[in-house]
Amino acid sequence: MLHRSLAAAFIAIAVVALAPVGAAAQSAGAETPRTAWGAPDLQGVWDFRSLTPLERPADLGDKAFLTEEEAAELEQAELQRNENLLTRERQDVEAGGNVDRREDGSPGFYNNFWLDRGTQTVGDRRTSLIVDPPNGRVPPMTAAAAERAADLARERQGVDNHAPTPGGWIEDLGADGLQLRCITGFNSGPPMTPGGYNQNVQLFQTPDQIVLLNEMNHNFRVIPLDGTPQTGIPQWTGESRGYWDGDTLVVETSNFLRETSFQRGRTTKHFHLTERFTRVSQSTLSYEATVNDPTVWQEPWTYEIPMQWNEQPLYEYACHEGNYGLTNILAGARAQEAAAESSEQ
Repeated sequence: MLHRSLAAAFIAIAVVALAPVGAAAQSAGAETPRTAWGAPDLQGVWDFRSLTPLERPADLGDKAFLTEEEAAELEQAELQRNENLLTRERQDVEAGGNVDRREDGSPGFYNNFWLDRGTQTVGDRRTSLIVDPPNGRVPPMTAAAAERAADLARERQGVDNHAPTPGGWIEDLGADGLQLRCITGFNSGPPMTPGGYNQNVQLFQTPDQIVLLNEMNHNFRVIPLDGTPQTGIPQWTGESRGYWDGDTLVVETSNFLRETSFQRGRTTKHFHLTERFTRVSQSTLSYEATVNDPTVWQEPWTYEIPMQWNEQPLYEYACHEGNYGLTNILAGARAQEAAAESSEQ
């Protein structure tokens, strides 16, 4: 299980920034903060939590925006839910089944204190983070990708989210294998998406490089801005190269080793990601991601998250369970498979 990271908040081990950011303290309405060399200053810790879902809920149909009242009700309901889960009587549960979420929306065998989904929708009250296509939904998969997904669903029928696919976990890591093996965090992607906890990214800048350091799994990407060509060596988080489009940092990433943790491992080595970072105010960094994997989706699609300035430092995310526990995890999975085969005979 990965839900242990916020315990590090009590240790308070800070990641030291290359340079402090004073921009957030400037008055509202000021021009885009600049570095000493004149580039837009994007440095700092940015929080990408959001109550707004990635996809527009199907029951909202063509409704692109919530009213002020609807957004307020949604936010108040989340606050009340958190309060109810915090103050209710103790409940004991057993391991097994879906340990991440129960019928009332609470986590499995540990409490809601450890989750940090956020309590606000995006500022313009969109009904989805997806801005293209206009219906706010992930486009349909290709026929081949849909068939692969169906095959995987059949193979994993009755298998817990965090368990290996029967017979697998070497090449086939399972739907959540990258997370459990602590290879990538489930919200760090790339691309980054709101989810669970530790939803912060720290940006560092020099004239020739940008560094993205995600709090979850301490994943980082060093992104050249000087035109350095790709090495051609496939990597779990791909190879990223950046450039400035006016005051917007554009990061193009390709050359992925295979899937990432995005969309539960649905992308392939053919994935091409375009990310755009724009400082839209002293306290807001717009993050836009265009997802393009022609072997998975019938068309590219784009979502946008208004990341919020976070005055707190990053904390250590100590993800090691799936590394040190690999022998026991595989032994337990093989024992379950043998028991299933025995019961069928």
